[in-house]
Amino acid sequence: MSLTLDSKAVLGFNLSFFSDEIETGQKYLSQMQEWIQSRKIEVPPISTFDFSHIRQERLYGLSNPQGNHGEDVKELYYYLDATPTHSYMKMMYKYPQAEFPYDELRRVNFERKKDPMLLEYELLDTGIMDDDKYFDVVVEYAQGEPDDTLVQITAYNRGNEEAELCLLPQAWFRNTWSWSSTSKRPSMSYVPDQRRIEILHEKLGSYNLYVDENTEVIFCENDTHDARATFGALSPYKESEPVSQNETLKELGDFRVLSAAGWHAIHRRFETRLGPAPDGAQETGKDQGYRFHLSGRSTGHFKDGFHDYVIRGDKAAVSSSGGTKVGLLTRHKVAGGSHVTARLRLTHSSKSFDRSAFADFNMMFQHRREDADRFYMFLQDDIHSEERRLIHRQALAGMVWTKQLYYYDIRTWLQGDSGYPKPPSRGGRNEDWDHLYNLDVISMPDKWEYPWYATWDLAFHCLPLALVDATFAKEQLRLLTSERFMHPNGQLPAYEWNFNDVNPPVHAWAVWRVFQMDRKNRGDAGDLGFLEELFHKMMLNFQWWVNRKDAEGRNIFQGGFLGLDNIGVVDRSQPFPNGGMINQSDGTSWMAFYSLTLMRMALELALNNPVYESIACKFAEHFLLIARAMTRVANNAEHGLWDPSDEFYYDVLANPDGTREPIKLRSIVGLIPLFAVEVLEPDMLTKLPRFAGQMQWLFEHRPDLASLVSRFEEPGRGERRLLSLLRGYRMRALLKRMLDPEEFLSDYGIRGLSKYHDKNPYAFGDGPPLQYDPAEATTIIMGGNSNWRGPVWFPINYLLIESLQKFHQYYGDDYLVEFPTGSGQKMNILKIADELSERLIKIFERDQDGYRPGMNLHPKMKEDHFHENILFYEYFHGDNGRGVGSSHQTGWTGLVAKLIQARGREDAHES
Repeated sequence: MSLTLDSKAVLGFNLSFFSDEIETGQKYLSQMQEWIQSRKIEVPPISTFDFSHIRQERLYGLSNPQGNHGEDVKELYYYLDATPTHSYMKMMYKYPQAEFPYDELRRVNFERKKDPMLLEYELLDTGIMDDDKYFDVVVEYAQGEPDDTLVQITAYNRGNEEAELCLLPQAWFRNTWSWSSTSKRPSMSYVPDQRRIEILHEKLGSYNLYVDENTEVIFCENDTHDARATFGALSPYKESEPVSQNETLKELGDFRVLSAAGWHAIHRRFETRLGPAPDGAQETGKDQGYRFHLSGRSTGHFKDGFHDYVIRGDKAAVSSSGGTKVGLLTRHKVAGGSHVTARLRLTHSSKSFDRSAFADFNMMFQHRREDADRFYMFLQDDIHSEERRLIHRQALAGMVWTKQLYYYDIRTWLQGDSGYPKPPSRGGRNEDWDHLYNLDVISMPDKWEYPWYATWDLAFHCLPLALVDATFAKEQLRLLTSERFMHPNGQLPAYEWNFNDVNPPVHAWAVWRVFQMDRKNRGDAGDLGFLEELFHKMMLNFQWWVNRKDAEGRNIFQGGFLGLDNIGVVDRSQPFPNGGMINQSDGTSWMAFYSLTLMRMALELALNNPVYESIACKFAEHFLLIARAMTRVANNAEHGLWDPSDEFYYDVLANPDGTREPIKLRSIVGLIPLFAVEVLEPDMLTKLPRFAGQMQWLFEHRPDLASLVSRFEEPGRGERRLLSLLRGYRMRALLKRMLDPEEFLSDYGIRGLSKYHDKNPYAFGDGPPLQYDPAEATTIIMGGNSNWRGPVWFPINYLLIESLQKFHQYYGDDYLVEFPTGSGQKMNILKIADELSERLIKIFERDQDGYRPGMNLHPKMKEDHFHENILFYEYFHGDNGRGVGSSHQTGWTGLVAKLIQARGREDAHES
């Protein structure tokens, strides 16, 4: 059988925009290559016809069903440098010179789902970079001025042999014209003699994009290719259904490599010559809800045209004159150990150049690199270790790089675009948040795996961000409390998937800490307007918690999973099987922590406005009531959350018949009471006599409350005063467990679950036993890609360190605790806090074998061109510090920069 293909029919569907389609297309190309080599198909000669590569526009990764531990990006890239003004930014992408192993990565990871103990199969595991046959593609941005952006792309051939490379930087307009009758189509047009692209948009204005010599400029429209989307566009969230094999098709090759879309695409091309159509209905873009994304055009230069041109040499797929999407194509043969560079410059049309737009390009880049070096030299003045400076700088670079425009208009999402039918029901999801309209630049947890904000993540992000850009950090905190985010009832939106979920109430703490950091840098009284505005918003949220999450009105709180995905013996976001309710140690402790934070904020405001003194007293009293509820010494002796026999805090199941059962699982849920601590300086009590008097009256007339907390009424070290959930013996009991290597203390921080449960799994009722899992999750709760049952997490560790520092402010150097438990060595609490900081920082430092524990996933990680590039994982192995989960979560893992900064200042102070 011999068939003839024209040059436009090689692919039957879009390869460029979804990872599933990219992989299926690679299989398609491999099959087509086999046909051509066996002369089953004749193809017109095309000089650039290359089946070995697919143009890749997006980072490749696996979806939750595909990955053996949830979704996971499978590429290697690093955020290396950035200034807070974005005047200079630098990242690097490692690009294999061999065919990218899409199928191998998906197949092996999927096969490993059979055994949850198996590690994820990563790009380096495929061996594709074993001989250094890859490019380090370094992308740099420099700002000449606000509307003058310079871009340089440098590709280094790390191998010994010459290799081919195509670079295709792109610029495009977001398509709003296809679905909005009020949006005009913008334009891009090429002026060859000036080597610039003129860019015009009705709202953004006019710009010029200048290109370097030897650059081929190609255009297409950022429009969907309807013929391909309608016939074979697969949803990235669905696995394709199998299609029965067609005997005629099987004669041409092994079709087991093709998805259903590939089978239908081939048959559609050759029609009756291949016999009957494949069985099984073929889903289309319209079937899957993409009908609003179609262009309505059958001819033209569609957005997949770059692929058709670069890979297949189809000149008809692109335009050389204009469009709404432009590609700047350069082709290179790069000698081993050498490099090539591509340059471009985007400016406002009002800017002109006496000579070439690239005349001052190198000088401008050098200036911006020097600016970045000077900025970090000043910021890192107290950090003397070069290793720590590198970690610190890349952590902060990741914080800056991980900002993203986030656009979510819930009313439109629910109702549909104007002029179109209402979309199918969203199943009730977020329907009561129809006030929410987000169109803002927000700090993301991870732009690939978590490209949306999570409220408690964002709170932690703001501390390292405040080191370099306190204004942005304050605006992020203000944003979440604005009328476009915060629910009218006072609830903060949790995260995109379900805004009604509840995150730990750490927003007020972040507001207070950023205010303190900003005040220190400013050298004045601080931004009191910011503090006062956010204090009032936090009071609304506090009241929401009291009204919604204290089901029995006893100051014992629930809250659900509270960010700790799988920490419980059951999914804490779901109703308990017997109709009972879990009174949560962490939920209640968070509220005690919240009360003290709002008290401290009110006291600061009271120094300028005495009205806030009585409000501070109100939050202090609320804290004391929570403290009483957490013990079992209330008047009716009901079971509290503190277990005196185990000397630990536990969740307690409140059964429908009124009985109480403690859930005796030793997890960080029982350590969170340590967070609720506040130290008051004596001069503040002197300045605020009304507050001091009200508190003194309360302790004199309510000794039951006074007896529950560490001695507020007695002078402490330096006449400081302490409010805490923990009296001396309770704090020692918790610290004894927390600092025990056989329980919570790891060489790399505090674990999420006691290692005691490694040999002593815990079962509650008829549920399966819960065991210590130091790394990836072995059970699927809340998605299964995050695990709190043993790993080390930065946010919890950071709050523990701050709490120990506060306890030391009160107790001083004379209060000694055994560290580690069982060692016979004793330290004061501040030294223990410092030691925990060191253990966390050590995750990123090179050890004696050349590895960084957090990146000890493959021998290549300690080699040149790898070891100096750092990944900031979501969480870390509870025993060896290996990075786990999302690999670019410089969000809250970026707290390591704050720890390094603080340790540097402490070292400088001691010296």
